[in-house]
Amino acid sequence: MKRVRYFVFAFTLTIILILSACASPTPETVVVVVTATGEASTQVPTAESAPVLQPIPLGGPGSGEMMKWIDGSVLIYIPAGDFVMGDNGFDAPVHTVTLDGYWIQETKVTNRMYDQCVRAGICSSPTQTLGGPVFNNPEFASHPVVGVTWEQAQTYCGWIQGSLPTEAQWEKAARGLNGNPYPWGTNSPSCSLVNFSNCVGSTSNVTSQESGKSPFGLFDMAGNVFEWVFDWYGQNYYIQSPSTNPTGPDSGQYRSIRGSSFESTEEQIPSAIRRFDEPSDNRRDTGFRCAVNNPQPFAPYCQLSAAVPANSQTSVSSCTLPEGIVTNQYCQQGDGYAVVQISFGATWEERGTRIQCQERIEGGLRTLVCLGPRGMETTNEVVVCNPTCTNQTDVSGLSAVCDAGYTLDATSGTCVYSPISAQPSAGGCPLGYVTKESNGQQFCVVSTGLDGFCPVGLYFDDSAGICAPPNGQSNAPFGINNSLLAQQTFAGCVAGYSYNEGFQCCQPNAGSVLPGCAAGYTFDQTARACVPVVEADLSGEGCITVRVNTVKCVQLEDKVCAPIDSESRCVANTACKWNEPADACELRVPLP
Repeated sequence: MKRVRYFVFAFTLTIILILSACASPTPETVVVVVTATGEASTQVPTAESAPVLQPIPLGGPGSGEMMKWIDGSVLIYIPAGDFVMGDNGFDAPVHTVTLDGYWIQETKVTNRMYDQCVRAGICSSPTQTLGGPVFNNPEFASHPVVGVTWEQAQTYCGWIQGSLPTEAQWEKAARGLNGNPYPWGTNSPSCSLVNFSNCVGSTSNVTSQESGKSPFGLFDMAGNVFEWVFDWYGQNYYIQSPSTNPTGPDSGQYRSIRGSSFESTEEQIPSAIRRFDEPSDNRRDTGFRCAVNNPQPFAPYCQLSAAVPANSQTSVSSCTLPEGIVTNQYCQQGDGYAVVQISFGATWEERGTRIQCQERIEGGLRTLVCLGPRGMETTNEVVVCNPTCTNQTDVSGLSAVCDAGYTLDATSGTCVYSPISAQPSAGGCPLGYVTKESNGQQFCVVSTGLDGFCPVGLYFDDSAGICAPPNGQSNAPFGINNSLLAQQTFAGCVAGYSYNEGFQCCQPNAGSVLPGCAAGYTFDQTARACVPVVEADLSGEGCITVRVNTVKCVQLEDKVCAPIDSESRCVANTACKWNEPADACELRVPLP
């Protein structure tokens, strides 16, 4: 009978996964059909009635603790305590706020993450906005999802047990405890720290700005795209807000927005600046991330994608320097231009928003004709590289790995959930587990895998030396064959997935898909595993930086902010600020 039941389950799972595969394609998601074989990784574990590990005292997560989460993201723990909020702007007086501890996503929600929610039938598709990344194009899988309303963002966060962060939660995660003006500290913004001022000219991979991370380790708390937060916007709210766990006004017309975007100027980058928008609006430069205040342990997924550990990746680089020389500067119809001569075969890109170059070949020379900003003299940069150089990840010869509790199907690059007996064998506990003693008996308890991370939904507790769920239930049977305790412990499956009692894991319903690669990774068909995404960023060995000066050719006047006579309309425009003494709307960045 066991074989018959197993065959029925395997046949049903096969049909479900085939139906899932017939839906529109998911960026870099590997769908695996589990069939009845003699392999241990696909057999229903035999139920055990063995002694149960007693709860182990835990120390709790520390500041900046990282935990893989159910949507393929990583959560970071922000500890309870005080921090300095505000910068004495017209709507942001400096004050001290006390928050309870909470978890928040390390990155903005990506297109790949959001697509999983859409396919689960919980989220609605984002609006494709003019100039925004194409949501279902795999090339943009690790870019932030945009074109979503406040309600769409909040729905997604609810799907993963969370909510949009409050303004206070967002600002603490961005600035740290001491009121830094920027996530990275006090240094002025630059293209190496933040995607702003058209350094890239569009959205970018959410993990590409490593050096611009916040004190707690969050990416993109400035630049790339703005972020919806939970609060209704109130201009005077900081004056009357509670000092502990403020959540914003009870109602309002606008929802708050924090952060900045790939088009924001340097003056718009400080983390304390508050913005707002109609909650029904969606824009090509606005996304979100989620906070999870009280995460509960979901049951593990039945399959996950394998990955090449970050610490085992190598890069390849060798080349010679190209030519890049400024040969001319001139004015034409009020605009300032510069000409740069570059080598044939070289690649190039502008750095910053204040220059736009076009390539020409004249008189046997290859040149760039670069247009500077109208009405001002500026010095900009053009990076020129030898294309034989590369900083691409080399994964040849490297082995893909799985989280503890999973076994690798090397053919498909899939990790299959394979719980083991709680009692150690003669050779001890397998790799990814540690031995703990309870009531005079030894038990295997899940620990970190070869990538240094705990499995999804668990963090590494330094005090106990094990991977544990953040709700403190240290005897949760993750990776352990105990179907009864699993049903009593796990908070079911995320919506769109169903719990299989035999396999003790979550499998996708019809139409849903298994999680793909983590943010910043893509599935490599050769390696049969998730590997890091390397943006087409020109830098490093084999590249030169050419400083290009363009001259001021005309005097400009403000036709954007000056005509606005209402303070509310003025501050709603991110390019403007209200001058209270003058009772006038002005540009945040004065004209030269």
